[in-house]
Order: sequence, then C-alpha cells, then structure tokens
Amino acid sequence: MSDPSPRVTPRPAPVAASGEIPGPGVIGIGLAAVLTFALAQGSWQSFATFVGVTLLAVMLAFQRRAQWTPGVRSAYVRGLVAYALVVGLCVAVALAPLLQREGWLFPMPATRSECGLMGRYEALQVKASLGNLAGGDGTALAYAQDVQARKAVAECLAATTTLWLPVYGVGVAVLVGGATWFRDRARARRAPVDQ
Repeated sequence: MSDPSPRVTPRPAPVAASGEIPGPGVIGIGLAAVLTFALAQGSWQSFATFVGVTLLAVMLAFQRRAQWTPGVRSAYVRGLVAYALVVGLCVAVALAPLLQREGWLFPMPATRSECGLMGRYEALQVKASLGNLAGGDGTALAYAQDVQARKAVAECLAATTTLWLPVYGVGVAVLVGGATWFRDRARARRAPVDQ
C-alpha cells in the first residue's frame, strides 16, 4: 500500500547573485525610467519627480555592484557604467519638472522668451477662432486665452527641457560613476589592511 500523505519536495535554495554580474535591478529601473521618458507627453508634471525619486531610492537600496577590480573591461566597470547611467536617468526624470519651471536651474533665456511668444500666439489664436463671439463674454475669453497660453508655454518648455535632459543625466552619471569608482577603489585598497 502506498502512503496517502502528500510528499513535500524541498525547493532548491535561490542562487545568490554572482559578484561578477550587476543585479537585475539596474535593468528594470533603467527600463522604467526609459518608459517614463517615452510615455511623457506634454508638460512635465510633478509626478515625474515622484517617479524619479522612487526609482532612485529602489536603485540605491537594492543595487549591489561587483567587487572592485582594475581594468576597463572588468565586470566591475560594466556594472558601474550601468549603475551610473541609471542613476543619471532617474535624477534627470526627477529634475524634469523643476528644469521646466525654474529659470535658475535651466538658464536658457532665449528659449524661455520664445516660449512666452508661443503663449501669446496661442492666446491670439483663441480670440481669432471665436470671431464675432469674442466680444460676448470678456471674462470667459480672457480665461480661455490664459489657459491656452499657459498650456502652449508649458509644452514649449517641456519640449526644450526634454531635449536637454540627457545632458543633465550624463553629467550626473559621470559624477556618480567617478565618485563611486574612487570610493570603491579606496575600500578595495584598505580591505587587506583591515583584515
């Protein structure tokens, strides 16, 4: 007779991530940040800051880099490049609404004034589209002109901001990559002395 009790087969223990390969978090977070860029249409909203900060927090909490080893083609350098670029991408997504709205953070006076002209043009378009009806309700017309002008300025600034975001992202990636490389190299050199 066979034993009626169910047999439990133990699951194999999960394989630890090798020190030679960057964690899959880099790929997932990079993909999420790229999708944020791809799906962002119109003006950059504050939610992009939340998405960028969240992705950055997940990245910093769960990313494990390989052990520091010299050599440009080492697994450490490959992982570090991916890590730094994804951090730069997350920071760029987080900063996008601020870059769009704050002149001190994104100093392009010519672009900002040109976007203002786009807003004025859109306000004129609203008035022209109403024709003779424009004089009927001045308050409604002024409100519609203001809304359309702000939307046109925001979209113009968002388009320009998106063009410049890679510069900010690469700048952050270079800073993060350099600082991390020097820190990890210093730790690796101290490690034999501490043991």
